[in-house]
Amino acid sequence: MIRIVSIIVATLLFCYIVFVSFFFRESRQKELCRDLQVVVVDSLDKHFVSESDLVHILKKADLNPIEKPMDEVNTDRIENELLKNEMIARVEAYKTPSGMIKLEVEQKIPILRVISPRGNYYVDNLGSTMPVSRRYVAHVPVVSGYVEKELAVTDLYKFALFLQENDFWNNQIEQIYVHPDNEVELIPRVGNHRIVLGSFVDFEEKLDNLRLFYEKAIPKVGWEKYSIISLKYKDQIVCTKR
Repeated sequence: MIRIVSIIVATLLFCYIVFVSFFFRESRQKELCRDLQVVVVDSLDKHFVSESDLVHILKKADLNPIEKPMDEVNTDRIENELLKNEMIARVEAYKTPSGMIKLEVEQKIPILRVISPRGNYYVDNLGSTMPVSRRYVAHVPVVSGYVEKELAVTDLYKFALFLQENDFWNNQIEQIYVHPDNEVELIPRVGNHRIVLGSFVDFEEKLDNLRLFYEKAIPKVGWEKYSIISLKYKDQIVCTKR
């Protein structure tokens, strides 16, 4: 008799557990997304994208999660769709216990602006290109002239990284000009002269030599003596008098 009672109790307990599990699973499946929270984590520094931009992208792709069942919201698809935007570097989308989808977005970091007949765009810190924004202008070195995209994401990208990490040259170099033969000129902020870099080969060594020239020779002759300072020949500085 005791054994029969135990079996009945065990059976009822099992049925209860199954029922409760099924009930809560059904409840979770029917739970709707009640809100979408978008956080552009670097919005104080850059303004390439806004919350409304991101919501518009999701609506256009039929990925707006609000009022959709939570179990049907695919956060991977949301992330992949937003990453198609060339202004965005990283997206993390996740569900919260309160029935909300939260998006954390980081924008790309431009380090160079290209303005040329071949295109008008930024190069970011990872070596990819990003379009110019109508709502925000980044204060970065400007490259003009005959700039092919291949040059922009290779040699010019490396040069921009160098400027970013070197306070002296980052403050001194105002503009970069590329000639049709790929010869490069630098326009400094201080001094009424042009710097002929030539190619980007050994550019760090060339600029080290120029800095030494600035420190040793310019105090004696003044900033206005030369119109052109050429670094294109290895271990030489050739100056053209004004």
